[in-house]
Amino acid sequence: MTLLGGDITLSNTRVHSTHLAQIIGVPDDGGFQRVNVSLKRGKIDAVTAYGQPTEGPTTDLAGRIITPTLVDCHTHLDKGHIWSRQPNPDGSFGGALNAVATDTAANWSADDLAGRMDFSLRCAYAHGTSAIRTHIDSQTPQDAISWPVFEKIRNAWAGKITLQAVCLVGIDAVRDLDSFEALARRVQAANGVLGAVTYMVPDIEALIDQIFVTAIAHGLDLDFHADETGDPDVNSLHLIALAALRHNFAGRINVGHCCSIAHQPDDTARHTLDLVAKAGLSITTLPMCNLYLQDRRHDGTTPRWRGVTLVHEMQARGINVAIASDNTRDPFYAFGDLDMVEVYRMATRILHLDHPIDQWPAAITAAPANLMGIAAPVIATGQPADMIMFRARSWTELLSRPQSDRIVLRDGVQINSTLPDYSELDALMEPPK
Repeated sequence: MTLLGGDITLSNTRVHSTHLAQIIGVPDDGGFQRVNVSLKRGKIDAVTAYGQPTEGPTTDLAGRIITPTLVDCHTHLDKGHIWSRQPNPDGSFGGALNAVATDTAANWSADDLAGRMDFSLRCAYAHGTSAIRTHIDSQTPQDAISWPVFEKIRNAWAGKITLQAVCLVGIDAVRDLDSFEALARRVQAANGVLGAVTYMVPDIEALIDQIFVTAIAHGLDLDFHADETGDPDVNSLHLIALAALRHNFAGRINVGHCCSIAHQPDDTARHTLDLVAKAGLSITTLPMCNLYLQDRRHDGTTPRWRGVTLVHEMQARGINVAIASDNTRDPFYAFGDLDMVEVYRMATRILHLDHPIDQWPAAITAAPANLMGIAAPVIATGQPADMIMFRARSWTELLSRPQSDRIVLRDGVQINSTLPDYSELDALMEPPK
């Protein structure tokens, strides 16, 4: 696929209805509309129905798909790519926790973090991602190292990838009010998001309340890891929704994972989801990482469930549902490349986001942008010409191949989408001398 330079009209292209600012024609059975997209001085000058007259240079894309750039709202850039020096010994959740703790203590210097984070962002940028939210392990003393690195990286990548960060601590850390208050001040100073991993400790309700009180005091949005287990008795999502309503919380709340609800009785799950909808929570599902970790067995038997949450039931209630990468080549997930096309392809297969496709393409554009509080990438007049061009002409073509020949445009200019070589990480993977 050849792209002409300069001001040009990309004629006869398919754009999904969820990726357009307005309906232009009658969508096909995949939800695509056949349109012309005119580019001028790095912006989208016009979007018109295919068949309408165009002016100036034109290239016919023969029905190939264009999407806006993509949004990845749940990642762990600080953990990324440590697998080579600290693998998970058995693929279990406990094995991942222990491996990361070991590697953090031994290796997470400012230089190590900056090198791995930059590598990850170069991958994401080449794949066509324009916004990322990352969780930052924020236990003492790592917080004093990681947050300044993140702020430096965010500045370096400004204009290419919009970056947000969430502090990540276990909910028991909230018991130390002075320490948690200091962390909240650090997060506020960095324009970050307050977060925690919830698990069913005896005082969980009081601790969740304290998180809300702290967020309100500092004007912070919230982002939780919750219920990343198959245990049906774990239901902190329910408690988070109740707390949001009890505190009349006005900020944005995102909750990631929410796996256990898939194992709960239908009445219990429905009641929780009704509360989630009432409280206006967003949910982010992480299908690749949860497929990797959940129900992993070491007795020679096969896993019995996919480890993911109830996204169809959530969408039916109007809950904002996003899909994201989660971990990348670290003990929590041995694979991945921060490629949101891969994430969506896997999510479609794991979660059955087809028959119909419906609104699911928005789960990697508008939905994550909504919970991040940023403008959604969209194909619309006046917007930056930030988009991804594919050879594929339908969902089955798009999701059947890796799309390694995609063309990424930023401000109307094709970027160099060469991925960084893993050998660049070799020096960081060597044990300290």
